[in-house]
Amino acid sequence: MVRSFVAASALFALGFVAPHSVAQEAPQPDVLQVEGIVAIVNDEPITFTDVRQRARMLLLTLGGTQPTQEQIQQLTTEALDQLIDEKLQLQEASEYDVEISDAEIADSISSMAQQSGLTREALVSSLLSSGINPTSLEAQSRAEIAWRRIMSGLYGSRIRISDGQITEQLRRLKAAATKEQYQLSEIFLYAPTPEDKTQALAAATSIKEQLINGAPFEVAAQRFSSAPTAATGGSMGWVPLEDLDPLLANAVTSTPWPGLTEPVTVDNGIYVVAVISKREPAEQTSLVDLVRIAVNDGSEAELKAATEQITGCDNINTVIEGNDNLRASELSDVNVENLGPEGKTMVMNTEIDQATDIFAQAGTLAVMYVCNRKDNVDNLPSRDQVENRLYNEQLGMVAQRSLRNLRREATIIRR
Repeated sequence: MVRSFVAASALFALGFVAPHSVAQEAPQPDVLQVEGIVAIVNDEPITFTDVRQRARMLLLTLGGTQPTQEQIQQLTTEALDQLIDEKLQLQEASEYDVEISDAEIADSISSMAQQSGLTREALVSSLLSSGINPTSLEAQSRAEIAWRRIMSGLYGSRIRISDGQITEQLRRLKAAATKEQYQLSEIFLYAPTPEDKTQALAAATSIKEQLINGAPFEVAAQRFSSAPTAATGGSMGWVPLEDLDPLLANAVTSTPWPGLTEPVTVDNGIYVVAVISKREPAEQTSLVDLVRIAVNDGSEAELKAATEQITGCDNINTVIEGNDNLRASELSDVNVENLGPEGKTMVMNTEIDQATDIFAQAGTLAVMYVCNRKDNVDNLPSRDQVENRLYNEQLGMVAQRSLRNLRREATIIRR
């Protein structure tokens, strides 16, 4: 069975959800019309209500156009798999007496909301308006926090990233900079058996259709991908072709960018790769410090009024202080290549201490103030960034293996 695992807390990007009408009008599988128990995980039940709520949340997460009945059925299957994994994670947490407080859940949901420029209250209100009980999101957050804590506690101190590993990784990155590179993001569906591959291929095809119809790749990766990169929205960074599986490399080179590859079957699963950009060897880049200001209710007039009062980055907080409808987020050392073609052009054409044009973002409106820019910078991460990435990759692989072991040892009855 195809299933997803997110090593770190998944970000529910509410700003990219489908319109309310899609959530209300999309047909539901007939099986969900009957209340009762759909699965039992080590004597703990999962109800049809649980599955229906999670499937709706996945549908909202993907967004795009109204899905087909087949796509909804696949989302329903994915919802059940996620709920089974969460049951196992919480059961494991009880074995280690791990308790997650309501305050931690609230903070997690607030962080999700902030990623979309929303308040926690606005996010909860949007869930309710789409027929989703917020307890479904709370339950998911509880399982993710508990699992992360268990994995960090059991294995975090055992993972050692040496200076030699960091230096070697930087050496490889610097060597790669002398070659043609592609900026890629991945969704990987783990499928070790032929039967799993058949189901994974159908799921990958459905996910690609949703992506073409407007679903955000980052959110789809967080929800469905089994790769360690899922926690960062599937981002692989800049990759030379020689670092890829030959089948993936062939798919990447044959895909016009920006674009999506066809599903690629490898030994242990299926890939869908987003080919974002391509660069020639030794290309340098620019790093920028930004402040993003978003208006919660989408009022263009209020956002314009604020920009008229702001004289530069130094007085942004002074102008918006006390205005709950405006939210500022600071972004430091952002690689302009990671902003996408439109975002890069917009930021590079904006003077220091000035605002970009107003743009649509996460279901509302926003502007970016460019506070600093460093041009002609070698496009290499810092040692700390390399260390964090290596650590997270290793911890993510351990967590995936541990969850698969729990599934294999558990008594799971599907009805």
